[in-house]
Amino acid sequence: MRLVIDKQTVWLVGGVLALLLVSSIIGYALAHTAKGESARHTVKNLNDRIRAWWFMVLIFGLALATGGAGSIVLFGLTSFLALREFITLTPTRLSDHRALFWVFFVITPLQYWLLWTDWYGLFIILIPVYAFLFVPIRNALAGDCERFLERTAKIQWALMICVYCVSHAPALLRLKIPGYEGQNGKLLFFFVLVVQISDVLQYVWGKLLGRRKIVPQVSPNKTWAGFVGGIASATLIGTALWWATPFTPWQAAGMSLVICLMGFAGGLTMSAIKRDRGVKDFGNMIEGHGGVLDRIDSICFAAPLFFHLTRYYFTP
Repeated sequence: MRLVIDKQTVWLVGGVLALLLVSSIIGYALAHTAKGESARHTVKNLNDRIRAWWFMVLIFGLALATGGAGSIVLFGLTSFLALREFITLTPTRLSDHRALFWVFFVITPLQYWLLWTDWYGLFIILIPVYAFLFVPIRNALAGDCERFLERTAKIQWALMICVYCVSHAPALLRLKIPGYEGQNGKLLFFFVLVVQISDVLQYVWGKLLGRRKIVPQVSPNKTWAGFVGGIASATLIGTALWWATPFTPWQAAGMSLVICLMGFAGGLTMSAIKRDRGVKDFGNMIEGHGGVLDRIDSICFAAPLFFHLTRYYFTP
C-alpha cells in the first residue's frame, strides 16, 4: 500500500518533533535546577521518557514513510515482543510449549499476513474463533491436566491482547474511506498520537495536581486530576487535529474521547495484571518506559474500538 506524504503529514510530524525538542530543552533545564531527592527522581523519570519518545517517534516515522508494509511489519514485531513479555510474566509448563510454538510462529505471523493481503473476513475471526478453539485442543493433546484452564486462558488472553487487539492499529491503513484515499497513514498517526499523548498528559496532570487516587491498589500513580485533566487535554488536541482525519471537528472530539477513555482502561487493566504478578513493569526494553507492553497497553484496548467505529461509520 502506498501512502501519501502530503503537507498535512509534514505538519503532524513536524509538530511532534517540535514538541519533543521543547520538552528536551525543558527537561535539560529542570535537571540542572531540581533540588531535593524527590524532585531529581521525577525529573530523571521525565527525561528518560523523553529520550525513549525520540527513539519511538523515529521508528514509527520510518515505518510510516515506507507505507503500509513498513507499518504492518513494525506492529507485527511489536506484537511478537509484547506477547513474549506477557508469556514470560505468566509462567507456563513444558506441556504448553507446542501450543506456544503455534501462537508465536504461526498464528501471530498469519494474523499480520491476512492484514497484508487485505483478507478482512479471516483477519477479524482468526484469533477469537479459530485460535481460541485451537489452543485448548493443542494443550489437551499434550496430556497435562494440571491447572489446564488457567494455563490455556493465559495463552488465549495474551494472544487476544498482544496480537489481535494490537493488529487493529495498522488495520486502519486498509480502510477504504471515500475522499480519504491514500491518506490513512495520517489516521494511524492521529490515533497513536492522541492515545499516547493522553498517557503523557495524565502523568503530567497527576504530578501537578494529583491528590485523590482512583484505584490505589491497582495503580498508585493514577489520580482523578490526572484522569480528568489528561483525557480532557488529549481530547482537545485530537479535536484540533480534525483536519488530518476524515472526521468533522465534533466527530474528532468524540473519537478522541472514546480512545482516551479506552486507553486509560487498558493501562488500568494491564496494571492489575502486573500487580497480580508482583512486578512494576512487563519488561525493561525501553528505558524510562519499561517493556514494549507497558508502552502499548493503552493502544491494546483503544485500537479495536477506534477501528470498528471508523469502519462502521466512515466506510461504505
